[in-house]
Amino acid sequence: MGFFPVCLQLEKRRCVVVGGGEVAWRKVEGLLACGAAVKVISPQLQENLARYREAEEIDWLAREYREGDLAGAFLVIAATDDQEVQARVHAEAEQGNLLLNVADVPKWCNLILPAVVRRGEMTIAISTGGASPALAGKLRRQLEGSFGREYEILLRLLAALRPLVLARGGDHRENKRLFKALVAPDLAAWIREERWDLLKEHVHNTLGGDEVLACVNELQRGY
Repeated sequence: MGFFPVCLQLEKRRCVVVGGGEVAWRKVEGLLACGAAVKVISPQLQENLARYREAEEIDWLAREYREGDLAGAFLVIAATDDQEVQARVHAEAEQGNLLLNVADVPKWCNLILPAVVRRGEMTIAISTGGASPALAGKLRRQLEGSFGREYEILLRLLAALRPLVLARGGDHRENKRLFKALVAPDLAAWIREERWDLLKEHVHNTLGGDEVLACVNELQRGY
């Protein structure tokens, strides 16, 4: 059966990573990017994880995993090359009904970590359901070339304009029409090409009001 795609709010939630090598580092990096409270359980840490520890960005339990170490966790990642440890982590997570990803063992996962492209608040996730992480990685690299920093700027603009529209008190149907009309042209291309004149003209024609132009001007200054 397939996995249900979902985005999790991990800010300040306890996430436990069992393992201290390269795979664990990549998982921790993604968790920290989401503001998670990360605890790493491993006798040793590879150099990047050690830097996180020195910067007090992660908690480190400097020993092998023991049963009970997952208490209080929201999400667990088993990222060791020890099959016996992976199995014990899986057993405890199952008993506690925890979200679990076991590196390279899809049958023990109730959570698949997709390959991700992030541009500010925009997240594009690619998953093969654990069948081929290599293919997911290849597709991620292709998407990175197609979606540049202009999408981060575009989302900032749309996020700034949304409350201005809602504050006007229009009904749901009218607001939906305006938001749809707003993103109809290729706004990202205009930002990438620095055609701020076209962007301002379109935003003003669609929404009207000097306050919407002020949003575009502010983004232009910071681009």
